[in-house]
Amino acid sequence: MDRKIGELLEKRRLTDSVSEEAARKLREQGRLTVHERLGLLLDPDSFVPLGRYVQHRAVGFGMESKKAYGDGVVAGLGSVDGRRVAVYAQDFTFMGGSVGEMHASKIARIIELAVKLGIPVIGLNDSGGARIQEGVDSLKGYGEIFYRNVMASGVVPQVVAIMGPCAGGAVYSPALADFIIMTRKSYMFITGPKVVKASIGEEITPEELGGAGVHASRSGVAHFVAEDDREAITIIKRLLSYLPSNNTEDPPLVETGDDPLREDPSLEDIVPDDPVKPYDVREVILRVFDEGSFLEVHQHFAQNAVVGFARLGGHAVCVVANQPAVMAGSLDIDSSDKISRFVQFCDAFNFPIVTFVDVPGFLPGSYQEHHGVIRHGAKIIYAYADATVPKITVILRKAYGGAYIAMGSKHLGADFALAWPTAEIAVMGPEGAIEIIYKKELEKAENPEEMAKVFVEKYRSEIANPYVPASRGYVDDVILPRETRPYLYRLLLFLLDKREKQPRPPRKHGVPPV
Repeated sequence: MDRKIGELLEKRRLTDSVSEEAARKLREQGRLTVHERLGLLLDPDSFVPLGRYVQHRAVGFGMESKKAYGDGVVAGLGSVDGRRVAVYAQDFTFMGGSVGEMHASKIARIIELAVKLGIPVIGLNDSGGARIQEGVDSLKGYGEIFYRNVMASGVVPQVVAIMGPCAGGAVYSPALADFIIMTRKSYMFITGPKVVKASIGEEITPEELGGAGVHASRSGVAHFVAEDDREAITIIKRLLSYLPSNNTEDPPLVETGDDPLREDPSLEDIVPDDPVKPYDVREVILRVFDEGSFLEVHQHFAQNAVVGFARLGGHAVCVVANQPAVMAGSLDIDSSDKISRFVQFCDAFNFPIVTFVDVPGFLPGSYQEHHGVIRHGAKIIYAYADATVPKITVILRKAYGGAYIAMGSKHLGADFALAWPTAEIAVMGPEGAIEIIYKKELEKAENPEEMAKVFVEKYRSEIANPYVPASRGYVDDVILPRETRPYLYRLLLFLLDKREKQPRPPRKHGVPPV
């Protein structure tokens, strides 16, 4: 027995460590080993491994001598701040973390197990991509992972951190997840710089092609950017604190110590009276929700919109807002994608949605039209109309045309629509409207500029104000900015028990304008 126990302990030691040389190389690059990453993520002594002694079964190309327990990925169950999770972490020190058949089967199994147990999936990716030596078996493995990602979508949260390379087919599993965190040392792309140069002659570095900065600000692939592995794990933990374990649960209630009924007079100084003067909508968000609770998502992408999680009286909510400080808060292709995807996630996992509106319309121009702003803008409409969670909309200032409808209006199913006294709700802005309505009068006027000012004020007083839509029931109440927080909190307490009563048309699923 002693011999067998000794043999087991030796094998276990091999599964729980990497060579000093490999660890040294990673640390020189500012990266941690797979076991160090898991040690930072999981609660002490909570990890239960899956497929600990799995090895690949490939032959040829020298594969007989390239074997290691676990086949380059550690997978299992554990807990994060006391909450159960399923986790996998790729080990770059074994064949560059490449994905073969057995490696992939462990990831697929842990995702499938997460669905059965109703717990979040966390992936720590660090892989050179498909294991070429295993050929189609490697591709089959990827396909099985993708299938499990899709089956888990909307059932359990899926969070992936990219902590090294992620190339080729490997990028699609993170892309199917709910949130991606990229470290500054990581990159993602379908085809690497060498293939790009060979194919089209373009010379480009990995960072320029698919670095964290590119995916966070331009492609929108990455939701968060971390300086290093440690910060990435900190982001994962904070994100998890907002998320329910599965789609049958409500988001966690956390005591924040911030009085939900407090008023904030400073809100009345944030939004300028001048409808074209910019301001940062984050200042409104930070004052309305529990202090220090706002976690912005996609901060560097499509900055004309702001989305994220926050707490109101300890209750987790989703926040969506136009950002007047960027492009006047107008909607475009990227912000439409950003908002619609976030709304759909929040609806899938039972988050109430609070929307702050200050939008002059959809961004005009041939680029937007030719690249499908109509189709992308329709995604916002679809997401809000399809969402069944509590929806509260606050119109801060401008709310014009189709953008007003799209941004969570009552016409798309908002449960309550509120407006500040500064709200202007109309088909278009006063300056543009009078050019059409009073075209003849302005052409004949001796002083068209002065007459235009009179007509603008007339349009504002008679049409573009919150009281006209309020008289139709499109706005439920016009509120003081200072009372936004307590008003939202009282509404939220009622709406938490909301259930959709009206029958929806029988269908397998809708067809969103993706």
